[in-house]
Amino acid sequence: MTKKERAARPPASTRATGSVTLADVAKIAGVSPITVSRVVNHPELVTADTLAQVQQVIERTGYVPNLLAGGLASKRTRLVAALVPSLTNSIFVDTIEALTDRLWQAGYQVLLGLSGYPATREDALLSAVLSRRPDAIYLTGINHSAATRQRLVNARIPIVETWDMTPTPIDMLVGFSHERIGQAVARHLWKRGHRAFGIVSADDARAVARQRGFLLELEAHGARKAAIVTVPAPSTLTLGKQGLAKMLDAGARPSAVFCSSDLLAHGALEEARSRRLGLPADLALMGFGDLEFAQHTFPALSTVRIDRAAIGRHAAELILASIEGGEPAVKIVDVGFTIIDRGTT
Repeated sequence: MTKKERAARPPASTRATGSVTLADVAKIAGVSPITVSRVVNHPELVTADTLAQVQQVIERTGYVPNLLAGGLASKRTRLVAALVPSLTNSIFVDTIEALTDRLWQAGYQVLLGLSGYPATREDALLSAVLSRRPDAIYLTGINHSAATRQRLVNARIPIVETWDMTPTPIDMLVGFSHERIGQAVARHLWKRGHRAFGIVSADDARAVARQRGFLLELEAHGARKAAIVTVPAPSTLTLGKQGLAKMLDAGARPSAVFCSSDLLAHGALEEARSRRLGLPADLALMGFGDLEFAQHTFPALSTVRIDRAAIGRHAAELILASIEGGEPAVKIVDVGFTIIDRGTT
């Protein structure tokens, strides 16, 4: 080991604890702790030579700045916690990427947590998240336990609920009405002449809300009872295939089936093709989400488009406005939806 390498090694006591401190970096670099702090937090205040010298020591020692300690002094951690049900369903990915990109530009990091279907882990996850003292929290959905709602209110930090719509959010909201989507899809299929309907739906709260809207609209038109098959969330192609098979094997003969996700609709499409049903002549299919693959199935999948990235961008702007400026001008943002007609309808 060279003399330079020995000099770059942290003290033995530090190596024993496994943590290199700011003071260790300052001692090795031959500068004051305040200079190291400036290199980490305000490099523009340090000369180029000193900056390079301290950064080299940081790189050699593997020093990681304790941003939490600095954040507590200023009451900021620069962390935003984001809770989503799952990443196996890519419908949430575009939203989280847009959220992360915008917050990154403003100097914030996103701490991601998976709450599951149903959100059985949300209470415990929020306890862990709040112990990290995030500056704000992003939530998927509006259905929370009473204890969780109270804990979030008591946290006194910006809270943004997403992917749903309610006039009484905990704090701020970016989303759309699932019930209105169900109603709009039912009206759309009715206008196309369909009178016998089926639903293949996951059992999560948002999918159930779309189903409820769909059934309410059919009832308003006097349609006969729809055939319904419910599958466990999260949705998969296999569950969609099995769901339609179960419906048809039970004797139902819908002319149109509304699936609660594009994945379920894709599976239903494959099941219909395996039974040599013509699409849409024998069976029309409508999904939800307009995932990337939807336009590439055969025939191309009709669906409901949500601007998923816009949800993330709006959520980030609400968070930043709340943190930096106090009260956002608008606290509820409805991104709406669009029905996309393709080959399956």
